[in-house]
Amino acid sequence: MDLLAAGFVYLVAAVIAVPLAKRLGLGSVLGYLIAGLVIGPVLGVVGGETVDIQHFAEFGVVMMLFLVGLELQPAMLWRMRAQLLGLGGMQVLGTAVLIAAAALVFGVAWQASLALGMILALSSTAIVLQTLGEKGLMPTAGGKGSFSVLLTQDIAVIPMLALMPLLAVNAVAGGHDGHGDSGHGAPAADAHGHGHGAPTLFDTLPDWAQAVAVLLIIGGIIVAGRTVIRPVFRFIAEARLREIFTAAALMLVIGIALLMNYVGLSPALGTFLAGVVLSDSEYRHELESDIEPFKGLLLGLFFITVGAGIDFQLLLSNPVGLVGLALGLMALKAGVLYVLGTGFGLRGADRWLFSLGLAQAGEFAFVLFGFAAGAGILGAEVIKPMTLVVALTMLLTPLLFILYEKVLAPRAVRTEDRAADEIDEAGSIVVAGIGRVGQIITRMLVTNGHKVTVLDHDPETIENLSRIGFRAYYGDATRPDLLHSAGLEDAKLFVAALDDREKQTELVHHVAKTYPEVTIHARAHDRHHVYELERAGAHLAQRETFEGALAMGRDAMTAIGYHPFRAEAASRTFRSHDREALDGLRESWNESGVSKSYIDAMRAHSQTLFELMKADRHDTHDRSERGWTPPPKGDASL
Repeated sequence: MDLLAAGFVYLVAAVIAVPLAKRLGLGSVLGYLIAGLVIGPVLGVVGGETVDIQHFAEFGVVMMLFLVGLELQPAMLWRMRAQLLGLGGMQVLGTAVLIAAAALVFGVAWQASLALGMILALSSTAIVLQTLGEKGLMPTAGGKGSFSVLLTQDIAVIPMLALMPLLAVNAVAGGHDGHGDSGHGAPAADAHGHGHGAPTLFDTLPDWAQAVAVLLIIGGIIVAGRTVIRPVFRFIAEARLREIFTAAALMLVIGIALLMNYVGLSPALGTFLAGVVLSDSEYRHELESDIEPFKGLLLGLFFITVGAGIDFQLLLSNPVGLVGLALGLMALKAGVLYVLGTGFGLRGADRWLFSLGLAQAGEFAFVLFGFAAGAGILGAEVIKPMTLVVALTMLLTPLLFILYEKVLAPRAVRTEDRAADEIDEAGSIVVAGIGRVGQIITRMLVTNGHKVTVLDHDPETIENLSRIGFRAYYGDATRPDLLHSAGLEDAKLFVAALDDREKQTELVHHVAKTYPEVTIHARAHDRHHVYELERAGAHLAQRETFEGALAMGRDAMTAIGYHPFRAEAASRTFRSHDREALDGLRESWNESGVSKSYIDAMRAHSQTLFELMKADRHDTHDRSERGWTPPPKGDASL
């Protein structure tokens, strides 16, 4: 099968498998891996060309690391130094030492053991970041901790690459010569090494000079990013041709990857450093938007090649040993991560997310196996089974995320280590949920002299509020006993501002039923949620984004030339009509779905709004609107 036909097969597999996996709740990464397994080892539709396509698909990892670097300004890296050096540094060092010790027990030479420890200590940046982003787990404490460790691992590749040549010996594990067939002839070296055994600059240097060369090249990328790349992009941007800027962005990424390949280093590492250098550039957002589509497609293709490249013959030759080795590696890494997560304050679900999410080996292992083979540290009899073990751990990772999401996280939330705070002072207003909406409501009430009792289930948010002088209590606001302790039976107003839509509706229903004298104001996600909350018992439900979007619309009209008065009048007309529509559509809405009568009513209201706005545009004489006139002095009701 030629390369074009093989590429078509990969794309067909992705188009079929990934939407199905997403619909079944398995996630896109597992969908890609399963697609690769089906068209590769299972059906045998693709075969030897997998290695060539994987070379191409690896640019997805390269581009991803470039985009990660663009998000990390040097000042941010400095602020994260405690997490990077502490949590991340201890993970890399501790895991590498334990894996090396285990390899020594099995009789592997100390140089090869140390190389294996360093290589397998790394996790899959591609799989973890893709899954965390897809499942919305990145903002959690476990997600942030995982990102810090992944970032440390990516940076740690620099000293690893510098150290590898110093471990080189003439006789590698198993007694084979490092520069013979067992080195560059290994599958890992072919797939991820130095261009199918092509000579690199490193081949002409002594071992000590290779370490120096690594540091010099990395320093050169940093200097070039500061002094050369920015002026080049400035020149290209002045042409005002989007396609040329896109071409320049791809040229930068591919050019650095080729340079790093030529000298025998990791292309992903080079582009990551270039991204960090350009992170505070005025062209950062433009680069992100141009590279993102290519990154997503190639990264998916890379996951497919990982699945398609699994050697079933090797696996079936020793299934218990190889699967056991993969599970043992993941258990060891998860154990180290669990201990470190506990030491750095991660609790409950966050600790499990941190431990299981990073338990696999990563895509950098493929690169480093090839590098170690070329340096004469590891031979084919080690690299071939370990490459399969790395692929198996990557294949198992999405299943661990499902285990976390469906089993461990719900149980961890129910058995949270920290007990709810004892509420010693109840206010006349109770606010449940102190996210982006609840904080604004609370600050507005408190600064106007009202005593507010705030309940939230995020200990970090509670602590941050306490530092700036707001009294908030930790606990699950949906618990009836906590609501009673908050003094809800004597409160005048209850504000429900939870992020979770279903929990928000259930909370409103409980309060309305248990405390019928309390006025309930609730945060709604959209118009349909307004109706749900009203049926649950809310006296007032406000959509969280409506007023902000309305203000942005008014500012947009001003920006394109409307007089501020006209923009304000248009926004008031829109608000008034939307409230009428909210009332008018209420009878047509039902919880089972959007009915035909609801859609017809929506169309009628949209047409009415269009006619109202058209009438306002032609009305140039009415100046009765007094939107900016202050209330009369002494009016205490306002």
